[in-house]
Amino acid sequence: MSVPDDAVVRPGSRVDEALSRVLGERTAAPLAKLGLRTTGDLLRHYPRRYTEPGTFTNLTDLAVGEHVTVQAEVRQVTVREMRSRGGAMLQAVVTDGERTLQLTFFAKRRGVLRVHEQRLVPGRTGLFTGLVSDYRGQRQLTHPDYQLIGVDADDEAAALVEASRPIPLYPASASVPTWRIQRCVRTVLDPLTDDDLPDPIPTEVRSARGLVGLREALTDVHEPFTDDQWRRGRDRLRFEEAFVLQAELARRRQLAAGSPAVARPRAVGGLLDAFDARLPFTLTDGQLAVGAELEVELAGAHPMQRLLQGEVGSGKTVVALRAMLQVVDAGGQAALLAPTEVLAAQHVRTLRALLGDLAEGGFLGGDDLSTRVALLTGSQGASARRENLLDAASGRAGIVVGTHALLSESVQFADLGLVVVDEQHRFGVEQRDTLRAKAAQTPHLLVMTATPIPRTVAMTVFGDLETSTLSEIPAGRSGVTTVVVPADNATWVARTWQRVREEVEKGGRAYVVCPRIDPDDEQSVSRRRTASSRGAADDEDGADLLSWDATAAPADGPGIDEPGIDAAGHGAGPPPRRPLRAVLEVADELRALPVLAGIEIGTLHGRMAADEKDRVLADFTAGRVPVLVSTTVIEVGVDVAAATAMVVLDADRFGLSQLHQLRGRVGRGTAPGLCLLVADAPDGSPAAARLATLAATTDGFELAAVDLELRREGDVLGAAQSGGASSLRLLRVARDGAVIERARADARAVVGGDPDLRGHPVLRAAIDRLLVGEREEFLDRA
Repeated sequence: MSVPDDAVVRPGSRVDEALSRVLGERTAAPLAKLGLRTTGDLLRHYPRRYTEPGTFTNLTDLAVGEHVTVQAEVRQVTVREMRSRGGAMLQAVVTDGERTLQLTFFAKRRGVLRVHEQRLVPGRTGLFTGLVSDYRGQRQLTHPDYQLIGVDADDEAAALVEASRPIPLYPASASVPTWRIQRCVRTVLDPLTDDDLPDPIPTEVRSARGLVGLREALTDVHEPFTDDQWRRGRDRLRFEEAFVLQAELARRRQLAAGSPAVARPRAVGGLLDAFDARLPFTLTDGQLAVGAELEVELAGAHPMQRLLQGEVGSGKTVVALRAMLQVVDAGGQAALLAPTEVLAAQHVRTLRALLGDLAEGGFLGGDDLSTRVALLTGSQGASARRENLLDAASGRAGIVVGTHALLSESVQFADLGLVVVDEQHRFGVEQRDTLRAKAAQTPHLLVMTATPIPRTVAMTVFGDLETSTLSEIPAGRSGVTTVVVPADNATWVARTWQRVREEVEKGGRAYVVCPRIDPDDEQSVSRRRTASSRGAADDEDGADLLSWDATAAPADGPGIDEPGIDAAGHGAGPPPRRPLRAVLEVADELRALPVLAGIEIGTLHGRMAADEKDRVLADFTAGRVPVLVSTTVIEVGVDVAAATAMVVLDADRFGLSQLHQLRGRVGRGTAPGLCLLVADAPDGSPAAARLATLAATTDGFELAAVDLELRREGDVLGAAQSGGASSLRLLRVARDGAVIERARADARAVVGGDPDLRGHPVLRAAIDRLLVGEREEFLDRA
């Protein structure tokens, strides 16, 4: 009998029992090293894949030093005395039908090896696990653990049954082979009843979707008799993961929708109307449509919660500015939170340039309708900071742009009505909520991201926000040509710098992007990645640098039918990497190149003071320093219309989305852009495929989908940030869009009728488990 949805979830239930109590300390200790400490942990440790008894592992590509599990047939066994070192040695040869693998056992006396000699009979099939080594050109496992299929059973009838069933292969370790995990799972699962396993999916949802109960699903995946059975269980558990996550997102959305907010309707004849009348260009249809959505929601009595995403150069800033002006017209203020000082300063320059005298409130020559745009950063001088703080607190500044400095206690607003968060993924929940708390009532929220997000990711990570998308590029842009330059081809590299000179001579500007600041800064990438997970500092360089690097080996998270794992259950690790190119080093090299003689070369990075960064960008924009060697600090927001060329060094070390953002810094004016990706990416490598994809298309949404496929789910759901395994075991965002869609609809219906989930305590408990540790903060970043 299934547990009713209003059942009480009691602490200390059987799924919370310690494995040391159920299995004994000796058996439980090695399982704990896999993170499996309770009955529930073990039951949710799903098989990675299944193998059929007659299907052998391809033994071709076993890598030395890896711990593997292979299925093979015993071909021959020999036992001999070792004269040189004493004792005896048993050597067994197993085969996949074509290739062979050697199993070696040593013992002081030949009799000790008799048990292996009796069991490893030629013709028998088994699973063999151990560390791959090489002996005289032959791959071998020394003292492997093994299980013989159809032999290791209590009786002949049981052996026949076992020999015909799919064999689950679990994520395992040297101390706990896959079959030992399987035995432990059976020991734990078999005595449990439906009452011991409360189901987080309500009965009506299971019935409508034709899903089996939790107890049956766990039996299906751990103890299947047919392939259809484990697929049925997997599909049900996959839906459960999507449903629990979507229920939490729906709950958050419901809570936000129920909060009161000050309505900010559009005013006739106000700043927004004046701004629209002076625009020197025509808004795209997409900008107009999204603007209309924002206009309606800002006029509502409940806070707007909206994600604005778009293609590089699609005009998100103009859309956000129009929303901010609507709020200012209604008597409120808008705060724009940016992750870096460079981006914050760029936003201020852009907003003031777009507004003209509408941004000169209180100054001579300012329009009667005008307001002010204030900037607050951590490195500001005392005088400028005092003035901007006063403008924000008094309300003279209708728009306040800043970095994390906006979050300090000294920053106050007269009437904060709208919070715009740029590059939301670089901020934590506490930072965002600190800013929102500066309003008397919950302000409206507009989250912007410059990285196009596949729909499945938007549903999963930003599921509590309404999504608006800009896909059109404003008229007049000439586009960007992208070329991959082999780093080891001197002719191509020389031509790269010649092209830079040609662009400069035509009046253009050129960026040269490096992954780090100086040659001795070997830990900079690691430090930046760590800082990114905590919320980037004002001077952060490229907060996501290398975090989306698809050449890294996939996380070893459990999952049925998981892609990217070969038949042996192992994968090759990344090769050793050469040192990354550095800004200061490259700048010196370029100044010494004859082809660039007479051209001023500047540098820009996050360790520079704010005024120095501003000076460098001003010189670059004006053409006084037409070549700028920079870190990824210029990745988003920097808008120099004359920039026509970009050279990315070590391009193979960056993810697709980040390269696309970098490329978006050129070709923003009427002149065409050129992006040269200098890379060490051998033909056939993942990096080469990634760069070829980038060169073939400028469609950011297509690239984002490919990037998601390449880098897998760990980063999408915060595993890289939290340092742990992904909380999703079976669900794959890139693959399971239809599942997520169905789960989202069902979750919203359930939460709509029970916002606090008081009638669904099992679901509430499942959400609490999902949000354990830092996972809640990751979801809150959305």
